[in-house]
Amino acid sequence: MIAELILLLAGHPSALFLESGKLDPAFEELLHPGEQQSLEYLSRIAGRYRTLKSSVGTLSGTSEYLSSMMAAVRVVLSEYENLVVQTEAKVLQRDDEIVASGSFVPLASLKATFSQWDGPLAALESLINHIQRLGPTNISPGSLIDLLLERSRVGVERVSEIMADLALAVQRVWQVHLTAYVVHGALSAKDPFAKTNPHQLNARMMPNCVSPDSRESIAYVGRAIATVKAARGHRSQQQQLPRSIAVMHTKMLSKVLPQDRHVFDSVIAQIRVNVSEWLWTTVLTRKDVDDALDSLANYFLLRNGEFSVALIREIERLKLSRLTPRASSRTPGISIIREQDLSLALLRASLGTSAQYDPTLSRLRFTLPTGPVRPFIPSFNANPDLSTLSVHSTSSTVDFTTTLLGMPLELGYTLAWPLDLFLTPTDLRSYTHLFAYFSSIRHTHQRVMACWSSLSNSQRMRRRWVRLGEGGDTHDGGGRRDLLRCGWGVVREMVWFLDALWAYICLDVVEGQYQRLKASLAPSGAGGGAKKQNFLLSNPGLAGLIKTIMELCEVFVATVERWGGDVLPDLLAEGSIAGGEDGGVGRMVRERAKVVQDVNETLNNLLETFYENLSGSLSSQSALGNGDATVATTFFVAGSSHNLNTTMIGGKRKTKDVHNHLATDAEVRRGAERLLLRLDFNNGFSKAGGTSRGSEGILREGGLA
Repeated sequence: MIAELILLLAGHPSALFLESGKLDPAFEELLHPGEQQSLEYLSRIAGRYRTLKSSVGTLSGTSEYLSSMMAAVRVVLSEYENLVVQTEAKVLQRDDEIVASGSFVPLASLKATFSQWDGPLAALESLINHIQRLGPTNISPGSLIDLLLERSRVGVERVSEIMADLALAVQRVWQVHLTAYVVHGALSAKDPFAKTNPHQLNARMMPNCVSPDSRESIAYVGRAIATVKAARGHRSQQQQLPRSIAVMHTKMLSKVLPQDRHVFDSVIAQIRVNVSEWLWTTVLTRKDVDDALDSLANYFLLRNGEFSVALIREIERLKLSRLTPRASSRTPGISIIREQDLSLALLRASLGTSAQYDPTLSRLRFTLPTGPVRPFIPSFNANPDLSTLSVHSTSSTVDFTTTLLGMPLELGYTLAWPLDLFLTPTDLRSYTHLFAYFSSIRHTHQRVMACWSSLSNSQRMRRRWVRLGEGGDTHDGGGRRDLLRCGWGVVREMVWFLDALWAYICLDVVEGQYQRLKASLAPSGAGGGAKKQNFLLSNPGLAGLIKTIMELCEVFVATVERWGGDVLPDLLAEGSIAGGEDGGVGRMVRERAKVVQDVNETLNNLLETFYENLSGSLSSQSALGNGDATVATTFFVAGSSHNLNTTMIGGKRKTKDVHNHLATDAEVRRGAERLLLRLDFNNGFSKAGGTSRGSEGILREGGLA
């Protein structure tokens, strides 16, 4: 029986036991219950060993990571096999440790000898079963490392050691692939570290112990090295990463594992600094940086004012020529706006401006995410219902891409070598959002200014006939005068708000931060350039208010356009003068006065809410002692300020960067405070009840009442 047990423990089948591992009933009467329990205990250990032995061969060929783990499992099982061989030798040699009185082998001795493997084999069996349930092809390298590290944190020391050894074996393979990607820019055919089109990190490869910063650095360094190596025919063909740096990085990576999080993070950060400094001094020139920053600022941030105004006008002209019912009936075959039409609008807008001879203009492109724009019937009524106009939801980012064209319109930028190393699609997406935001404000501003000009022209033409009055008789003359001045007052407040907002964006946001960034990128300039968030864009509440105010301005301007460009109806128009049983002002004058009054009240409420929210944001950040929150506004949200400055300069001037960061926060906060001062120049908001005014309040502010 002892020989049978030794063979059983070595993995061979035995006639003493059933397939389930239970003792054959034929032997139960011959054995003591204690002996039966010992035999079944040894049978369970042997069964687990057989299961693991067969699973090792099955899972070894599925992937490099599972193969390395199975190789480590074989090492563990070899220790068990050595114990079986040693036990057999002791039995044959009648060793007193196993053989009692030199004549028989107690089952309790065998049970005590192999009991140390009960827990480890059970843990390994549970691990293999879990992997098989998930599917060997479905478990990713990152999740496999996480699984092994989690199972190594147990109270049984031997089990913890085995799981730690398995995790170490898998991490060694992961370490080799990481080195190939980070040092040589190479990707394995199976389980690659990154996807090449578009070039982004493979999330399946990253275990949870790798911090987000390290993941971003791995993606950055690997993409940079791979792009440099693939740049055949460019000026950087001979500018490959020096061998000395590659060898140094290989040695650094060979000494750390992702499970040692802090050490691993520091090594990855140092590698990023080294690669960034090499790229900065070798591949990327100052001219490349300046050209990219100038191009992005001029076209996405509307720093080139003459071009931006011309572009908005070209888009308006394109809408009138393609989307109006009159244009559709005249040229039914071309009553549609495609992306190529918008590209032509870019070229037309550049004529006669400084952008006409700018080579970077060819990198701009408009895209229509929802497809070509077709003619649509306007939904405006003669007297708009402002009750449907509400502040946009504050639960998500407000979309400004539909303002220019009525449909989603996005401006893109084609990156040329070597800027594609540093500016990612996510960075360019941030610039796209900023263009939509700034162009929406500029478009609305131009529309309101055009309404102001239309009212002025209508007033001059009317003065040729009615001289000093507004026409009408003694009954409706006063009503016409009040309607005209109330309309002027509404447009004046719209122009005042948009002027203040646009001046803040141009001077405090775009120009100020642009000059600060250019100075920080100078070799002798201060380092830093922290990445900011936008209070007027990333703050959903303030962005929603601005969006609603712009929509109200659009509604009012469109209403005035349908009225013929004037708030006053013609004297000879039906319903414009008093008549019938009502007496007083005419029906048309009363209707228009009601519309103007509703717009005035809605606008005042929105402006007051905007001022209160902006003041509250500043106050809350002052209480927290943090000026870099939602009120901090810069235009380099996720792109060049972080990637081309903080990333590449690295940690050489960290102490100095902290002071520069604090100085930038203070300057940004002062800019937001200047916006509040512009809005409250005449104490209209700070005084109690200053914005709760009707038509008389507008006249009084204008010195007319």
